[in-house]
Amino acid sequence: MKKWIAAARLRTLPLSMSGLLLAGFIAKYNGIYQGDIFALSLLTTLAFQILSNYANDYGDAMKGTDKHRVGEQRAVASGLISAKQMKTAIGVMIVVSLISMCALLYVAFVPDHIDALVIFIALGVACILAALFYTMGKKPYGYMGLGDVFVFIFFGLVAVLGGEFLYSKTFNWMNVLPAASMGFWSVAVLNLNNMRDIENDVRNHKITIASKLGLQNSKYYQMALMTLPFLLSAFYVSLLPGKQGKLSGFVFLILIFLANSLRRQIFTVNDPKELDKYLKPVSLLALFFALLLGYSLIGFDFIDTLIR
Repeated sequence: MKKWIAAARLRTLPLSMSGLLLAGFIAKYNGIYQGDIFALSLLTTLAFQILSNYANDYGDAMKGTDKHRVGEQRAVASGLISAKQMKTAIGVMIVVSLISMCALLYVAFVPDHIDALVIFIALGVACILAALFYTMGKKPYGYMGLGDVFVFIFFGLVAVLGGEFLYSKTFNWMNVLPAASMGFWSVAVLNLNNMRDIENDVRNHKITIASKLGLQNSKYYQMALMTLPFLLSAFYVSLLPGKQGKLSGFVFLILIFLANSLRRQIFTVNDPKELDKYLKPVSLLALFFALLLGYSLIGFDFIDTLIR
């Protein structure tokens, strides 16, 4: 069991939940929060993320990319789990993801919003395909420099906008701002991972934004990715009714001091392998950003939203 837990890469799970957490807080602010949708959305995104991690483990191993990688040991490449066993686990996680997704969509859209149900079924299938073909297949998009784009879309726009739509059944353009914020945080974690693996990726002909920019320019890219969420979310809060001019709405900005500290440390790194230790702090920073932005929106109802 330990090897399967390790292959699930638990340190990636908090980041995967951040967008759906924020969507729940936005729903609470708008008075449309539902606990069953909140719980099922988190369960579904966890299933998607574990599926993605298993698929990435398998895909990279089959392409030989993980032979000399830095960071967490990969299960298939190291021999802890056979390729056949991982393929079976991927199949199981596809089934789990589909069951969780169907339960979520049933609660959210049946019987009054069947038109939206059809759209979200297609979106859910797209999420599963995106999880599979990041590294699997003959032309995985993660090897074509498209990883940043897909992560921004699925971990940011789909997670927050789609997550909030489950409650409201409507689209609010203002929510693009927090959605993009979470998208940039997710890309920041991915870019940090790609910066760490830049030498190995170049060796294995894996194209990433980091491998194209080079280490130094990737650092500037990283700085932008860790700055934009604060600017976009501050603008978002300033537009919300009842939040204009209230300092309580900008509590999340206290995290900018931690972000600045991490940015400075990352910028001074010369050996890409040393970047591995910053993956967890940046992932947790993204999670705390979502939580504190949620607190900025709903104040003392914050804890109540988590436990109900």
